[in-house]
Amino acid sequence: METPATDARALVPDSVPVPLADTMRIAGEYEQAGRLVEAKRLLDCILTVAPTHGDALHIAGIVAFRLGDPAAALDLMERSLRHGIDTPFYLRNICEVYRALGRLDEALTAARRATALAPFDPLCLHNLAVIHQHRGELDAVLDCAQRALAIDPGHAGAHFIRAEALLLRGDMAQGWEEYEWRFRIANAAPMMPRADRPQWDGSALPGQRLLLVADQGSGDIIQFARYLPWLEQRCSEIAIACPAEVAPLLRQIAPRAMLFQRWEDCPDHAVHEALSGLPRQAGTRLDSIPAPIPYLRADPARVAAWQQRLNGLVPAGLRRIGVIWAGSPTHANDRNRTALLRDFAPLGDVPGVALLALQKGPETEQSGGWYGRAPLINLGAEIQDYGDTMAILQNIERLVTVDTSAAHLAGAMGRPVWIMLPRAPDWRWLLEREDSPWYPTVRLFRQTAVRRWDDVAQRIVRELRSATAETEPAGE
Repeated sequence: METPATDARALVPDSVPVPLADTMRIAGEYEQAGRLVEAKRLLDCILTVAPTHGDALHIAGIVAFRLGDPAAALDLMERSLRHGIDTPFYLRNICEVYRALGRLDEALTAARRATALAPFDPLCLHNLAVIHQHRGELDAVLDCAQRALAIDPGHAGAHFIRAEALLLRGDMAQGWEEYEWRFRIANAAPMMPRADRPQWDGSALPGQRLLLVADQGSGDIIQFARYLPWLEQRCSEIAIACPAEVAPLLRQIAPRAMLFQRWEDCPDHAVHEALSGLPRQAGTRLDSIPAPIPYLRADPARVAAWQQRLNGLVPAGLRRIGVIWAGSPTHANDRNRTALLRDFAPLGDVPGVALLALQKGPETEQSGGWYGRAPLINLGAEIQDYGDTMAILQNIERLVTVDTSAAHLAGAMGRPVWIMLPRAPDWRWLLEREDSPWYPTVRLFRQTAVRRWDDVAQRIVRELRSATAETEPAGE
């Protein structure tokens, strides 16, 4: 969100102990620095004596949003529109709040109003493109992005939203090129602290080392790790900067690569590349996605240990269905892709089923409110790493999950996995189709309305009732 420039409105008396403009400036600085509690305290004081101050209301809305209260943010921002000037930055920010609350019609109205007020502002056009993206209106996304780029050819956000729309359509030739703008987006985390070597141009590197950066989330890393054998054919040596939790997975695929987690351990190298850049370098198209499934395998000793554990937990004769209802809360689209355990309740009515919760993190607490007919066995506390998850996946019939790294893990293992997708899915799942060219054992169940999981769950229940185990779990 953008913070408005502060000024003392003529219609509001300058009656606070510190001059209003100075207080507003300090509150804005606190918000920008992430000192949200201090910013809120100052803004509350200002609004006590100047309750109609448009900028104070708006910044207070930004603070409330960043503190995780979008409903309060919306109230404050709507008041700022009533008492302030109808400006594009007010409207752009309120769009984000409407979007977070799933109120996409109102988000579209605000975005269109902002664009009408500033038709040659690429920020407004990019914002409008983002709303169209969440509404699944890809023609409009591409039109808005193109108009923004006609004004500012270097607008990274417009390039990236265009990339996502193109990839979602399956247009990988243009999509991968536009995807390269992801590191230039304002406030985006850099791929690496410094780049004192050039980016790889795709040519062979005999006798030289390539630094590969696992630059995105765990699911992306698992998806793109399939390119490591292709990369090894072109580079004599590979060093991979990656999170510790995915290192054992990458070691399976590229056992000769050097893996490290701290930048101070980074070895000398000739060139660098992002792991997520390998599809572009490989010239990947829908019909040429490398899919040597499985390219990840569970450790046999862990499979045996979990087989024994599950045999003692799951009543004999019940089908073992894994469930995960929530993704990472730090993911940019988590509000849309995450469900609640109660959304999975219809699965508990399928005869002969036991649900195994593979959920990790604070959302595991929802297990305590389960009252379904089928037993729900919470394994979250026992899962230490991806090795445990893989061993469990090898011992169950299938996984039913929202869009999470475990979905990629199951797909990379060749295990049956049904993925519940939001109305506006991530680009990798494409449009309309129920299958995935990335993973042959994946089946996709898509929302028909924003944040409505009930119809998705009912479709899964119908399929689950009629399905037989596609792959028998180990030990059965």
